[in-house]
Amino acid sequence: MASPAPKSPEQSEKTKKYDRQLRLWGDHGQSALEAAHICLINATGMGTEILKSLVLPGIGAFTIVDGKTISEEDLGSNFFTDVDSVGKSRAEVTTQFLLELNPDVRGDYVEENPIQLFENNPHFFSGFNVVIATGIPERLLIPLSKHLWEAKVPLIVARSYGFIGSIRIQIEEHTVIESHPDNMTPDLRLDSPFPALKQYMDSINLQDLELKDHCHVPYLVPLYKCLVRWREEHNGALPKNYKEKESLREHIRSEMRRDEHGNPVDEENFEEAIRAVNFAVMATTLPKNIEEILNDSSCVNLTSKSKPFWIIAKAVRDFVKNEGAGNLPLRGSLPDMTADTSRYITLQQLYYTKASRDAEVVYRRVQQLLHQLNQPDDLVSEADVKQFCKHAASLSVLRGSCIADEYDPRSPAANTIAVNLETPDSLMVYHVMMRGVDKFFAEYNTYPGEFDDQVEPDIVKLKSCIAKLLNEWGCPSVAKDDYVHEICRYGGAELHSVSSFLGGCVAQETIKLITGQYKPINNTFLYDAITSNTSVFLL
Repeated sequence: MASPAPKSPEQSEKTKKYDRQLRLWGDHGQSALEAAHICLINATGMGTEILKSLVLPGIGAFTIVDGKTISEEDLGSNFFTDVDSVGKSRAEVTTQFLLELNPDVRGDYVEENPIQLFENNPHFFSGFNVVIATGIPERLLIPLSKHLWEAKVPLIVARSYGFIGSIRIQIEEHTVIESHPDNMTPDLRLDSPFPALKQYMDSINLQDLELKDHCHVPYLVPLYKCLVRWREEHNGALPKNYKEKESLREHIRSEMRRDEHGNPVDEENFEEAIRAVNFAVMATTLPKNIEEILNDSSCVNLTSKSKPFWIIAKAVRDFVKNEGAGNLPLRGSLPDMTADTSRYITLQQLYYTKASRDAEVVYRRVQQLLHQLNQPDDLVSEADVKQFCKHAASLSVLRGSCIADEYDPRSPAANTIAVNLETPDSLMVYHVMMRGVDKFFAEYNTYPGEFDDQVEPDIVKLKSCIAKLLNEWGCPSVAKDDYVHEICRYGGAELHSVSSFLGGCVAQETIKLITGQYKPINNTFLYDAITSNTSVFLL
């Protein structure tokens, strides 16, 4: 009879509820999410889809600003309305339905036209972690963009228009510690092992080990020993090309035990060492993008208003120049490998201890910097520093642009638009179409094609609006009139399938901004639901 599986540690109800997402952004990411308060302007079909995808993972609180009542058109695109709610406040009804999804979330609403609310009290929008706007006209978008830019509050403008979708993220500066790169090379330091690691490696004599032990030595040991021997034969250099790396692999193969027939014994740890040559044998250097961050003026010239990110970055910069001898703090984690438990744990402990000591040095430097800046000691915790040091090789800093600036014909965005329009089938044409729709709405207070008897005249008017924009940007005309006809055919309609897809995308980007994990898009995302193509443009 098989023995029962060991019991896993007891999970709290909250951990069970959010288990999947905790694997993505951890407890600290979840805590940041639960402490956040976001604002949604207009509870459109896409607006409620965005909130749905934020309420389910446990956003702390949300506030909906919407002065409209529910119409029959809402019933076709907004799943958080029903027939009985027609004529009622859209903000109130959608808030009530959304709160039913997760009792841990707090929700509020403001039944007021967003334009009037902004004109009367612009600072209302400054108190949120992120402001998300859907279905807003240029009359509100431009001043709101400027206001939130100055207030350093992230703004996400999302749009679902027929089969077209767009997302524009406005952030002045966004720092990411845990960017979660797809392919992260292990930080092993075999080219320049720290003293404790070198001592451990040198203490093991592969020739003296019995076969059962030889087969269970962590692959770093034979890899390191063969690398030392190879470097002695090559004036201390590291293997660089395929030929040299293959030579090192032959050194490793020569260390494998053989049976009475001279055939290598199946030793998985040595096979792992051979495969690891490509990624584990390389010079430990400071990545170029991290060097740029550490030399950034925000890092070098700290002020009393500096963010914790830059204070820790300055401490890491000082570490690299001094104790680190040109290298970042050790990451302190090991990849899985075939090895007996005791040897693996011993090796793992060596890396962990060294990483802890490096982080301790950085933390002491952080405390000195806080004292110099007259900042409280608890502004940066030791746990914050350890997390920073662990992910120091994958830091990211994004600096965005103000949406309102794009409405200046002399802005760099105009050149970007012109260049991309030269590419056949570029989705940039939809950005141009949406700007034309905004211009149309500003002049006629309706969407092109909204009324069946006005489709043909609206096609002419929309062409005129787009031509004016292209002339201002110095761009050639759009090659096909089909795009204009298609936009007018939509008549400003919102399709739930498109809104649902985009709602998930916007929620994902919002979570990135709140948790400071994963890189957000930079800065314009376009979606063509007909072809299922997406593109990101930096405007």
